[in-house]
Amino acid sequence: MRTVGLVLHPQRDCAGAVLAILEWAARRDALVLGIQDEVQRLDHAVIPVPPEELGPRSELLVSLGGDGTMLRTMRLADRQCAPVLGVNVGKLGFLAEVDVPDLHGALSAIDAGRFTIEPRLAVDAVLGSRVVTAFNDVAVVRVPGCRTAVVAVRVDGRPFIGYAGDAVIVATTTGSTAYSFSAGGPIVNPEVEALLVTPAAPHSAHNRGVVLSLRDTVELAVLPTSGRLAVEVDGNVAGYVEPGDRIGIRPRPAAAHVVRLGLTTFYERVRRKLSLTDSAELLAAHPDAADADRQ
Repeated sequence: MRTVGLVLHPQRDCAGAVLAILEWAARRDALVLGIQDEVQRLDHAVIPVPPEELGPRSELLVSLGGDGTMLRTMRLADRQCAPVLGVNVGKLGFLAEVDVPDLHGALSAIDAGRFTIEPRLAVDAVLGSRVVTAFNDVAVVRVPGCRTAVVAVRVDGRPFIGYAGDAVIVATTTGSTAYSFSAGGPIVNPEVEALLVTPAAPHSAHNRGVVLSLRDTVELAVLPTSGRLAVEVDGNVAGYVEPGDRIGIRPRPAAAHVVRLGLTTFYERVRRKLSLTDSAELLAAHPDAADADRQ
């Protein structure tokens, strides 16, 4: 591996992790690249490059931050060969593979080839003449002070289901543990290729989300009784839509790839980082189950 690219959290101190990567790279005579605006604050020999050059020039991208930094790194890796190693320098870091204390071991494992590459699905949202990409979710969200979000989900050109509520979320399985989960959607292993449609705070008795195949043609239609809606892409506002507008949803499998070291399973990470607990009835019947989880 001759070139490594770094993506840094905009505020948190990443100096220790950067130094570890530089020492590792120096032993292999490898270059370490970073985004110009981010590496200016570092007192280290990271080569500054424009953001658009980082993915094409790197053989490995390392995300140093939380989930937001990881999503940004995946967008930089989109359509590139370089896989992404997520290092948690944030708080939750659900998408990251390792924490900073484990970074040395992770780099050694990569050297020894003890890792796998996991493809990640992206979603392209078509907003008029623009296309914006998400790795977690695309959501149409009620603008404060405006009317409810009233949205029809169209599948293969025909109406399928309509929702009225605060938002309608179209998530990848990577994003199943983000906004969709908060709105009551299911937890889905990212290895599953599907789209999840979840309403947030629905204003009707029907409050169930749906799971769609990647072969389905999906479109969100903003109905005449809806208010103006913000279009959020991985949590960032990408634009606004009005009643009568439509948003095309295009899934793109294997748009980016992430490094997996096999230290934990997806289900172990979910249980630990989301603090999942069993029902009181189950714990009463099997009190030793909770003790086993803490070991």
